[in-house]
Amino acid sequence: MLLLQVSCYDLRFGDAFLGEHPESSGATLDTMFSSTSNADRVLTKAYSYLPYGLPTGKDNGHAYDKLGLNILESISDLNYSRRNNPSDGPVNLYYNGTYGSNIGSDYRGTEAYRFGEENEYSAIRYAWIYIENADRVPDLSSMDRQRKVAEAKMVIAIAYSELLRYMGGVPLLKHSIDPNEDMTFPRATFSETVDYIVQLLDEAAPYLNWKNDGTENGRMTKAGALGLKLRILLWAASPTFNSDTPWHPEADEYTCYGNYDVERWKRAMDAGEAFFTELDANGRYQLTQASEATHKGYRAAFRSAYYDRGGTEVLISTRRGYNSDILDNFLTEAKYSGPTLNYVNMFSWDDGTDFPEDFDWENPSRQPFYDADGNPTREPRLYETCAVPGDTWRDGSVAPVYTNHPSYTVGTGFFQMKFILNQDSDREGKPVQWPYLRLPEVMLSYAEAINEYNGGPDATAYEQINAVRNRVGLPDLQAGLGQKEFREALLRERALELGYEEVRWFDLVRWGRSEDFTKKLYGLQVTGVGGTTTNPVSYTFIRTELATRNWATYWDTKWYLAAFPQTEVDKDYGIVQNPGW
Repeated sequence: MLLLQVSCYDLRFGDAFLGEHPESSGATLDTMFSSTSNADRVLTKAYSYLPYGLPTGKDNGHAYDKLGLNILESISDLNYSRRNNPSDGPVNLYYNGTYGSNIGSDYRGTEAYRFGEENEYSAIRYAWIYIENADRVPDLSSMDRQRKVAEAKMVIAIAYSELLRYMGGVPLLKHSIDPNEDMTFPRATFSETVDYIVQLLDEAAPYLNWKNDGTENGRMTKAGALGLKLRILLWAASPTFNSDTPWHPEADEYTCYGNYDVERWKRAMDAGEAFFTELDANGRYQLTQASEATHKGYRAAFRSAYYDRGGTEVLISTRRGYNSDILDNFLTEAKYSGPTLNYVNMFSWDDGTDFPEDFDWENPSRQPFYDADGNPTREPRLYETCAVPGDTWRDGSVAPVYTNHPSYTVGTGFFQMKFILNQDSDREGKPVQWPYLRLPEVMLSYAEAINEYNGGPDATAYEQINAVRNRVGLPDLQAGLGQKEFREALLRERALELGYEEVRWFDLVRWGRSEDFTKKLYGLQVTGVGGTTTNPVSYTFIRTELATRNWATYWDTKWYLAAFPQTEVDKDYGIVQNPGW
């Protein structure tokens, strides 16, 4: 179907009162907007198409999960997939370099992003229908109408944010589409797409609540709008897109600015300042703090911050329902991929000193995960993010990451812990939100913009990164760092704090980190010693090199943006292919 050719017949609400085809069931626009409760179904439908980073394995009217039930980190340096099943996108498309604009039917839909078959234009379509018809609702107050229209605009802004980060400039729909229109939708430039997202957020922010609680939790907020504005302006200011040197020989106005302008960093910095000015005035958002200054307390605070609904840290939250089995496929598949040793080594010792790059794994001078008494030796976020040897796994047993465990499967020596948690019981009664945007990202983004615009960090930049570190019991970052040193420390902090939250891939792309796409990736071969095969006393380690990705030899910066499927280009409604594809 032509991606953008829509009408009321394309509205499949899934609600019995609307039926599959509204006109044929009598659910005209007049019916849909005859009451607040009916109109809210349209807005809720728009919300339901927002991005959700955990693979649910369920369609439910949405596009299928990206990467064939895998996660975006698996095509970054943080995670590695050993899933050799036919649906695994990382193994079948990215590690071997076969991804392109013509994906065969066997792998179609297992890409990280497939333009034309994702949810974003559905979100945009429903949001515009709501915006254009909200004034029909007779029992909706003017104030509530303005707020809900603002929510719909923010839904559109989020949808275009995803399209921008994966594709660059895209066709911009600024109204709902009439089937009788001329179906020509030219691709907007990179600059136009950025500016339109910012415009929508600026229009929405004044009418949104700063924070929503109770039954309103999960709805769009002013804090979310201001935080998302900073994310987009940081993306636009970053050197892949803001440079006198094209990021690819074929880079054009659809995929970058084409020049460098330091004022783009200032726009990002100003957006960060505006967020924190509002935060100072309104409060109610803060980093979740530990109830006790212990490893256990810090880890519990970090877990609550990203996992629990209704907290003080998630600025934009997306949901996929309350079914207890919604993540079953993800939980089952998770043990066939895992964090790289490269990622694990980023996490410091428990006192905040760096874990040594030349650590002797076969003759360790200090236990790398737990000491002889079972006390953790590394910083708290490692154990919340990665299941390391000696950890408790979700079934209550010792994590089967070592070779002589009866349930061992060949992997990296680690499992993902974030979102999976230690025990199945930890998830009971807690439907998982997707923390699309958290306060720590805003804090670190603001620090980055300050560092880049001013040519180095100031006291405010240090204050932001140190607050994130202190929350998990780590000391302040070393003072007196230059611009480059602070940048590296900050990018690492983003990886540690926001791992498995779909931040790292985009950080590598926007900074043009070819060295991180092409470097060797490592795992650990772990063997249990003493005790029983299901409960060893200690472990031995051998560092192993993971199978080389095609990128290590045949790297091309074209990978920074996804390919438009050739089938979309051939429809001739205005798509221009991305560089290199």
